[in-house]
Amino acid sequence: MTPTGRAPTTTHDIERVFREAHGQAVATLIRTFGDITLAEDAVQDAFVIAADRWPTRGMPPNPAGWIIATAKNRAIDHLRRTSRGRELVEQFGPTTEANTMTPFEEWDDESAIEDDELRLMFLCCHPSIRQDHQVALTLRLLGGLSVEEIASAFLVSESTMAKRLVRAKYKIRAASIPYRIPSDAELPDRLGSVLAVLYLIYNAGADRSAGEALRRDAVRMVRALINLMPDEPEVAGLLALMLLSESRMPARFNEGEIVLLRDQDRSTWDRDLIAEGHAVVRACIRRNNPGSYQLQAAIQAVHCDASAFEDTDWAQICHLYDLLLDLAPTPVIALNRAVAVGERDGPEAALVAIEAVVDELDSYYLLHATRGFMLDRLERESEARSAYQRAAELAPSDEAHRFLTLRATQRER
Repeated sequence: MTPTGRAPTTTHDIERVFREAHGQAVATLIRTFGDITLAEDAVQDAFVIAADRWPTRGMPPNPAGWIIATAKNRAIDHLRRTSRGRELVEQFGPTTEANTMTPFEEWDDESAIEDDELRLMFLCCHPSIRQDHQVALTLRLLGGLSVEEIASAFLVSESTMAKRLVRAKYKIRAASIPYRIPSDAELPDRLGSVLAVLYLIYNAGADRSAGEALRRDAVRMVRALINLMPDEPEVAGLLALMLLSESRMPARFNEGEIVLLRDQDRSTWDRDLIAEGHAVVRACIRRNNPGSYQLQAAIQAVHCDASAFEDTDWAQICHLYDLLLDLAPTPVIALNRAVAVGERDGPEAALVAIEAVVDELDSYYLLHATRGFMLDRLERESEARSAYQRAAELAPSDEAHRFLTLRATQRER
């Protein structure tokens, strides 16, 4: 036990708190001080202090509140060193040693934190900011990902990503983009970017066995959006899509290694999440002509209905993909449809569909992985090995790289 009587705090504990509290802390400090860079730096400083103190003193009862309070003090200390800052400091009063600030009632209001995070999300996803910059900035500020991690997800260099983040923050400052939840009239036009970014955040967590915090944040923010826009079916569709995808997460990784859908132990799937996801799908699709996220959720619902991979209704999935492709004719959706076609009509039919999008998706690892799998089924091992090797080179996570490298190696035997 530590001198305070608390259990020792490990590096893993601190990393977990970082993922869970980073977005909350940054969002709250931006509201308080109106400066993104100051908020980021102060939160980073707070976690450095936590990493130094918590292993010997123990983690405080409310670690997120401790981080926010400590970051606020660090921001005020920074402001004191500038003349303009000293004027602002007078608004906040004296700082207090964070370790004595218990029980942090100020930071226990979940609705206030949720509002701060919604404000930050809409700030990052403002239509005047390019979408790739929106995603990067949201991953950085709300998700707490490092510049290196975001660069890896976008398949660009760390320096390139750092420049994108700087440009996005400059755009917010130069355009005086307000830090607020949009009005009811503005929400529909702003919604598409926000949903796209949240789904990308969820998928960034789905690609990693340690991505639970990212996925949980994405689901929580979609639930917050539903409270804000209860009659918007695409928000409900995205929630259902995430819930049904999340239900299979216990079987997606085994000791950190990827397990394909066909090989997953379906007894470990979360039936409560499946039931909730099914209910949301039925409610939102019944209300209108289904949108993109609703159709994707319906596809996931069909997967979750099957008690075994062989029982999957591939004809229904292909039909839903046809509807989705009409609505959103993107190469990624066409690739996903090709997978379903491969299960319904065989690998040769899938390869024909894949060839139609090769040029557009040549830098997308899943295109090459899917092509390798179909070639594998046709026992074209040399071609399959080359496809898996290319996919491994492009893989966005260590787990995917190991999995695809192993598949390529197995083709050499």
